[in-house]
Amino acid sequence: MKLLPYALLDELAASATASTRRRAHHNIHANPADPVQRFIVVAHPDSYFRPHRHLARAELAVILRGRVEVLTFDKHGRVTARYAVGEGTANLAYETPAATWHTLIAAANGAAFLEVKQGPYDPATMSEFAAWAPAEGEPSVARFQQWLRTAVPGDAAPRAEPG
Repeated sequence: MKLLPYALLDELAASATASTRRRAHHNIHANPADPVQRFIVVAHPDSYFRPHRHLARAELAVILRGRVEVLTFDKHGRVTARYAVGEGTANLAYETPAATWHTLIAAANGAAFLEVKQGPYDPATMSEFAAWAPAEGEPSVARFQQWLRTAVPGDAAPRAEPG
């Protein structure tokens, strides 16, 4: 029996605060070969989840604490939808269909969710990152994140500024 105490969320929030990525996770599954990948993620609003898609896998996330904004995009980076999920909304979870470009933004420090998706985990094929979104660590990430916070359906991703 695996028990996941509420204190785990606070421990992960502290780890997220210390992390340069501003998020932390705890695997529930035993190893990357497991057929079902299950983990808890805790993130702060300045954590950047580069828009991506999973070609052959859907992704389910149940909000455990706080609220997130989930954005979906077309292949060119135009916002197709924006969803509020978690505390203060009508939604407790979201499932992203396979091959859907998406990202999320934590609304406050310590937002936590349980993510479930099909395994096994293979970093080479698990996610495809959007070419129209900056990679983690690029100087344009802050500007892109600012755009994400207010983007609405129909808005196009900003062009990268020349380096």
